[in-house]
Amino acid sequence: MIVLGIETTCDETAAAVVERQDNGKGRILSNIVLSQTTEHAAFGGVVPEIAARAHVEMLDYIIAKAMAEAGKKFNEIDGVAAAAGPGLIGGVIVGLTTAKAIALVNEKPLLAVNHLEAHALTARLTDGTLFPYCLFLASGGHTQILAVLGVGNYVKLGSTVDDAIGEAFDKTAKLLGLGYPGGPLVEKEAASGNPQRFALPRPMAGKPNADFSLSGLKTALRLEAEKIAPISDEDVRDLCASFQQAIVDVVADRLRTGMKLFRERYGTPTALVAAGGVAANQTIRKTLHRIAFEVGTVLVVPPPELCTDNGAMIAWAGAERLALGLTDTLDTPPHARWPLSAEGAGRQPAAAPKPAAS
Repeated sequence: MIVLGIETTCDETAAAVVERQDNGKGRILSNIVLSQTTEHAAFGGVVPEIAARAHVEMLDYIIAKAMAEAGKKFNEIDGVAAAAGPGLIGGVIVGLTTAKAIALVNEKPLLAVNHLEAHALTARLTDGTLFPYCLFLASGGHTQILAVLGVGNYVKLGSTVDDAIGEAFDKTAKLLGLGYPGGPLVEKEAASGNPQRFALPRPMAGKPNADFSLSGLKTALRLEAEKIAPISDEDVRDLCASFQQAIVDVVADRLRTGMKLFRERYGTPTALVAAGGVAANQTIRKTLHRIAFEVGTVLVVPPPELCTDNGAMIAWAGAERLALGLTDTLDTPPHARWPLSAEGAGRQPAAAPKPAAS
């Protein structure tokens, strides 16, 4: 089956066409992403009104380009998928409304995809990863550890109680005058800094749950910067290195706990899957490899262009749902918030594996 996917939950206007074969393997026929980074850089973060307006102006063009690159017409696709949330509600409305119009006019099924579900299932598109696996999702808006048991069947093992890891990187970069987006810039500065110079906290370390907390770490970093102001280039490098090391230590501790919870409930996961822009950080990725090795599984990280927001992941999640006959009605609402662990409510999940025997 062939599905068109539309993604507009934040500051990427994206569309893609993906094929799901009868054996469950996937193939990307096109994947067009238009980033709005330049438009938001001056503000140090995404401005919802600017993002929504850009989606309105560019989405039709991006969809047409994706269809042309795939060599498909609307009557040749089997479904239309759109991210229906969670995200900036203005952008979500633009993408979902467009998908509804295409589905209605061409008499195709609508697939309202949870943006987080799309991240969760991408490893099945790129690597054919089998259920059940553990997902570490870390981006500018989300930080979660999830048990992915089947299509539409997800269990939250841990999440952030305040800020996301990507947001913490962005705000650290803004505090230190590095620019936006902050993650790659902080990582670059940290490479030549001293990670031991500043004694920053490791929030939630040792807690029996797998939750994260980043707001206290950001505050501690700001206080350290204020103590030594005005800060030099060397200070910036050391602050970045100390901050990144704190994040790495927190991720390692929280993932060990999350993987322990996973194994107690479902046995050894087929993989530790990482998704979201934070997965591109090489220091964090080394830690993920180590955690996967400790548990006796493998690390699966989709290519960078499929870890960040894109239409291919939306199309694939739609195709996975369509293969199970899980479609949505044209009155499906957009969601600013949409917890992935609640996916099963009102939607028929695929069968989940039984918990491991004790």
